[in-house]
Amino acid sequence: MAAGKMHADELDIDEALVRRLLAARFPEWAGLPIERFPSAGTVNALFRLGEDMSVRLPRIPGGVEDVEKEHRWISRLAPHLPVPVPVVLGKGTPTEEYPWPWSVHRWLDGENPAPETLTDPVALAGDLAAFITALQAIDTDGGPRAARTRPLVTQDEECRHALAELDGLVDVPAATAAWEATLEAPNWSAPPVWVHADLMPGNLLTSGGRLSAVIDFATTGIGDPACDMIVAWYLLPAHAREAFRAALGVDDATWTRGRGWALSMALIQLPYYKDTNPAIAAQARHVIGEVLAERTHDLSAS
Repeated sequence: MAAGKMHADELDIDEALVRRLLAARFPEWAGLPIERFPSAGTVNALFRLGEDMSVRLPRIPGGVEDVEKEHRWISRLAPHLPVPVPVVLGKGTPTEEYPWPWSVHRWLDGENPAPETLTDPVALAGDLAAFITALQAIDTDGGPRAARTRPLVTQDEECRHALAELDGLVDVPAATAAWEATLEAPNWSAPPVWVHADLMPGNLLTSGGRLSAVIDFATTGIGDPACDMIVAWYLLPAHAREAFRAALGVDDATWTRGRGWALSMALIQLPYYKDTNPAIAAQARHVIGEVLAERTHDLSAS
C-alpha cells in the first residue's frame, strides 16, 4: 500500500474530511461508518461507506476530469459488460475545504488478483478476454478519446528518462532493447474501439479465482485496443498470456504495442513509486521481468 504522499501536489484526505463532505452534500449518509480502504491506487483515495457504498476522491489535479467521465459513461457501458462495474450513486461537489468533485459508488465485493495467487490463470484469462471483447463491441458514437491510445513513440522520452534512473534496479540494456523493439510495431489504423485503458490488477476484482468485477473507469474511452493488452504482463503467466491472446485474436502489431505500453508504464512507475508505493513498485518490477523473459524466449526461438 502507499506509504504517505506519493505526489508533490497531493491533497490531505482523511475520514474526518470525508464525513464533513458527506454532511454537506449527502447528509443521509454522513452518519454511516467511514473507513479508509487500503489501496495501492495512485490517483484517488478510497473509503468504504457503510456496508454497501464507497467514496472516491481525487488525490491530485490530474484525477479531477475523470470524475465527470465516469459519471457520464459508466451507465452507458455497464449494460453491455459481462461483469459488474461501479454504479455511481452520487456526485459530490467542491467546497472551500476540498476543491474538486468526488463520487459515491456502490461497493463491489471481491479481491484484487495477484500473479502469485492465481488459482486458474487460464480461466481468468478467458474472463478478461470476454470483458475486453464485450467492451470493444459497444457503439463508439460520441465516446471520448481514451488514455494510452496515442502512438507508443510518445512515451519514448519519459521511458528514456526512467531507464537512466534504473541502473542497479533492472537490466537496463535489456530493458532498453525490449522497449526499442516495441517501437517498431505499426500504429493502429483501424476504427477506434472502446477500451478500459488501465486493466492493472488493482482495477480488477475476483471471486473464487474468476473475474467478478472491473473498477476505475477514469481512463476509459475509444482508441487503439493495444492498451488493454497490458493485463497480460501485469497479471498473467506466460501460458495464460497465450490463451488470452488467442481468445482475443490479437495480431502481432497490436500485441507488440500492448507489450510496449505495459513496459513503458512499468519503467516509469518503478523509479517514481519505489519509495512511496511499494506495491506499485513491486508490480512494475514484475512486469519488466515478464517482458524481458518473453523477449528472451522469442529471440531464442527465432
